Amino acid sequence: MDSQLDRELEPAPVSGIYEVVEAPEQPNTNLTSASHLPSIWRNRDYMLLWSGQVVSVIGTGASQIVYPLLILALTNSPAAAGIASALASLPYIIFSLPAGALIDRWDRKRVMIYCDIGRALVLASIPVALALNALTIWQIYIASLVEGSLFVFFNLAEVAALSRVVTKEQLPQAAAQNDAAFSIAGILAPSVGTILYQFGKAIPFLFDSFSYMVSVISLLFIKAEFQLERKRTELHLVQEIHEGLDWLWHQPLVRYMAFLTGGLNFVNAATTLIIIVLAKNLGASDAEIGLVFSLSAIGAIAGSIIGGQIQRRFRFGQVIISTVWISAILFPLLAIAPQFYLLGIIQGLAWMTGPIYNVVQFSYRIALIPDALQGRVNSTFRLLAFGFQPLGAALGGFLIERYGVNAAVLFFTVWYLIISVLTTFNSHVRNAKPLEQAQAAL
Repeated sequence: MDSQLDRELEPAPVSGIYEVVEAPEQPNTNLTSASHLPSIWRNRDYMLLWSGQVVSVIGTGASQIVYPLLILALTNSPAAAGIASALASLPYIIFSLPAGALIDRWDRKRVMIYCDIGRALVLASIPVALALNALTIWQIYIASLVEGSLFVFFNLAEVAALSRVVTKEQLPQAAAQNDAAFSIAGILAPSVGTILYQFGKAIPFLFDSFSYMVSVISLLFIKAEFQLERKRTELHLVQEIHEGLDWLWHQPLVRYMAFLTGGLNFVNAATTLIIIVLAKNLGASDAEIGLVFSLSAIGAIAGSIIGGQIQRRFRFGQVIISTVWISAILFPLLAIAPQFYLLGIIQGLAWMTGPIYNVVQFSYRIALIPDALQGRVNSTFRLLAFGFQPLGAALGGFLIERYGVNAAVLFFTVWYLIISVLTTFNSHVRNAKPLEQAQAAL
């Protein structure tokens, strides 16, 4: 149940999680000269990486939307569904810091292959248990925790791979193509998952397991190395981690943005379950619930299209404050939507702010971080950005089961309003310099 939006605020196929694009390391400038730059569609290694991940994202999105449906069918407990989601996010807290340093030491391609094989086996265990009529909530909990753990390592290796298979000049085109493809996958995946679920509870998980193996095959055929030749380091792992922590903590704006992103993801971690329960209360079938999330994903595509233009036309503080307030205003409307499809429209408008937020805060942050500290600072940032998710997911499920879904919406609305006010009055956000001046000041 990993979130392939693990793109900072990049929504994944199913959830609108903030913070998921990571900083590439030094691009592979030996691939070709800028004056003879070929079409990215003719870059064999990039197309292998891209196509494998697109299939994997669709598979992940298909199983993500089905996980809560399966748990609710198995236990009739929103709290159990919330716990499973929390366990999938818990590895961010446990592994983010050491994984960031370890990935800089290990063979990244090998890490990605091993992680995908592991995730395929974990997903395949659920259909086997269903066939034997032996599936329990505890197996789902273990599967969520293991898959989430493997995702942390895979994702940290993946984000560095792009810069090793394309030239520096191709990076913007590659990033745009990735974003467009993953957004389209986000539209397809929920409907694919719920349709497959109608034919059999095990089928979406078999499909996701197959998608991981497609990713493995694509990685095996990539010729490019995913890292430069490593220099032997004399630093202890703890010292390396401390350098990243120390830098982030002494940058007030970056530090606040990490906590803000975590606060937004605290809500987003509970939103999927909230929408599913609200849709069921409005009479939506499982297939119609998939349609709700597909509608929501259209908003993410729109945000991706306009994000770059907004970044160029408005100041950092204006964009960040506005996107947070828009999300805060839209969220309580979920509780009063009279038709299930309106849930998708409301959430689509909210998800539109995610890519805009990501583009602005991500590019600003990456420009500030010294190149030698990119991996460690970003793993620290991700720890804070994703570290609130387990609590949000578990609390959302508990509130729904104990007090009802409207109470959960009210609680998270109050949370949204608090962080909106704090962001509005934060002087570092409000007075952030233009990016060029911020870089010069370092």
